[in-house]
Amino acid sequence: MDVQAGGTLLRLLPQRAAYLPEHRALLVADAHIGKAVSFRRLGVPVPGGTTTETLQRLSDAVAATGAQQVVFLGDLLHSARGRAAATLETVASWRAAHADVQLTLVRGNHDGHAGDPPPAWGVHCVDEPYRLGGLALCHHPQPVEGAYVLAGHLHPAVVLGGRAHERLRLPCFHLGTQVGVLPAFGAFTGMHVMTHGPGERVFVVAGDEVRALAGA
Repeated sequence: MDVQAGGTLLRLLPQRAAYLPEHRALLVADAHIGKAVSFRRLGVPVPGGTTTETLQRLSDAVAATGAQQVVFLGDLLHSARGRAAATLETVASWRAAHADVQLTLVRGNHDGHAGDPPPAWGVHCVDEPYRLGGLALCHHPQPVEGAYVLAGHLHPAVVLGGRAHERLRLPCFHLGTQVGVLPAFGAFTGMHVMTHGPGERVFVVAGDEVRALAGA
C-alpha cells in the first residue's frame, strides 16, 4: 500500500517493512536478531529458527522492491548474549548473498548494549536522527524539527474483533502527524497495542496484505 508521509511516498509492505521508492531504500525496525538465543541462554525454552525466518522475510522484501539499501531503525541485535556463533554465521551468509545492498543501522537502545554488528557484515552505523530527504529516520519515536520522523521501538499493534476468543492482535504501521512508527520486523518480538487519535493513520498487516484501519 502506498501512502504519503512527510511529503514522501512510502510503500507499506506485508513483510512488516516500508520502502522509499525515491531513495530505493527499505526501512526495517526492530529485527532483534539473537533474541531467541538470548532467552535460551537464560534458561527460557523458546523456539529456534527465528533468525532464519527473519532473514528470509528480509530477502523477500529486498527482492520484491529491488531495494539498493536497507536502513535498520534500531535494535538490529537484541543483546550481547545473542551473539552466538551460529547466529552470527547465519547473518554473515545472508550478507554474502546480498553483498550489493548497502546496510545502515540507526542505533537503538538495544544496540547500545549489544554493540555494533561485526565488521564483516558491512553495516554503516549512525546515531539518530539519520536524515534522508525530508525524513528523519530514528529508533525512538519523537519529533525532529523540520522533518517527518519514521521510527520503531514501540512494536505497534492493534486488536481486531469483538468477543475475547475472536480477537486478533496484529502488527501495524502507525502514522501520526509528525511521527510514524513501523511494526517490529523480527520473528520473535512482542507487540504493543496502540491507540490512535485525530489525524493519525493506522495500517494493519494481515497475512500477505496491508489494509487501512477504518476510522483511523
